[in-house]
Amino acid sequence: MASSLIAALTVTTPSADALPAPITESERGGLLAVLAKVPDPRDPRGIRYPLTAVLAVAVCAVMAGASSFAAISDWLQDLDGHGRVRLGFTDAVPAGTTVWRLLIRLDAQLLAGVLAGWLRTRACPPDPAAVTRRYRRVIAVDGKTLRGARHDDGRQIHLLSALDTGTGIVLAQVTVDAKSNEIPAFAPLLDAVEQVLGSLTGALFIADALHTQTGHADEVARRGAHLLVQVKANQPTLFKQLKRLPWAQIPVGDRTRDRGHGRRETRTVKAVTVHLPGGIAFPHAAQAIRITRTRVVAGRTSRETAYLTISLPAGHATARDLQTWIRRHWHIENRLHHVRDTTFREDQHQARTGNGPAVIATLRNTAIGWHRATGAANIARATRYANRRSHDLITAVTSCYPTTQ
Repeated sequence: MASSLIAALTVTTPSADALPAPITESERGGLLAVLAKVPDPRDPRGIRYPLTAVLAVAVCAVMAGASSFAAISDWLQDLDGHGRVRLGFTDAVPAGTTVWRLLIRLDAQLLAGVLAGWLRTRACPPDPAAVTRRYRRVIAVDGKTLRGARHDDGRQIHLLSALDTGTGIVLAQVTVDAKSNEIPAFAPLLDAVEQVLGSLTGALFIADALHTQTGHADEVARRGAHLLVQVKANQPTLFKQLKRLPWAQIPVGDRTRDRGHGRRETRTVKAVTVHLPGGIAFPHAAQAIRITRTRVVAGRTSRETAYLTISLPAGHATARDLQTWIRRHWHIENRLHHVRDTTFREDQHQARTGNGPAVIATLRNTAIGWHRATGAANIARATRYANRRSHDLITAVTSCYPTTQ
């Protein structure tokens, strides 16, 4: 590719992006009021326990560290009478099998949307004074296999999630078809995120190389959003085009140095504006990016190079922005999936009946998002604290205001 197709990235005055509209008082609600939106899958005849009460118990129990349906039931049985009444039970409480049978019948995707919307009203809005230049909602997309859960045919269950990296809230989660992969689930995930946010305009989606698909780029652009994806050998033509760009002639846009865990790492970002048409073989791509990671561990040096594209022009995405956003994609792995595995022992949980695996994963996402929104840095410690002070937890979640514990 001729070097005339690109120009070095030069930005003098980045364009400003507006902060999202603040949550109004009328949009805030306690957990019980929000859970009333979830449809009850049971026959109306013979219902003994309110769905909102069972769901509220499930949400609170997982926030307090419950890692299975049995643990949810145990938390309910240990709760005193006053706490049960506050969560919606008027007399007796259901047995563990009743709780389990109800939860596995719920629409997991609908439940995820309802709880994500509720969490958004509890999260602290971005502080304009703390935003260095401007605000942009950055959403990381990644999948996770539930290793202990399987379909009837033995296939493992795989979930695709979208994480708001600014708040730590999972905005949506969809189940990947057992006979397919994450690619067909991308558009339904966008639908679910759009339903929670109301609009995707201006949002930036970050995904790994699996989602470097022309259909994904078109779908994201159609909704007014933007896409940042890594390019690997699954797109050989595009990968070759990016690799052959005259990177030696392009100045360094941003460089960071980190030290810790016995290693030193330097991350160098170069970005160029792609002139269209005829720039690179990927729709809506406005910039090409190269990141070089140099690590020194025990005196040995290793170097890794990654290539990416983004649909945001240079005026809206400086090299420093790109450095920050690309690193945020790791939030979904480090701050969500890893926590679900270590704190909630997800991979050891063998739930596999009905929608049970997706429902319990949604409850874990909600618990993590709640503790992030209330300022917790250590989720395991936050769950232990919530378990010791169950009435404080109930007060916090049932209140109409974003209170902390």
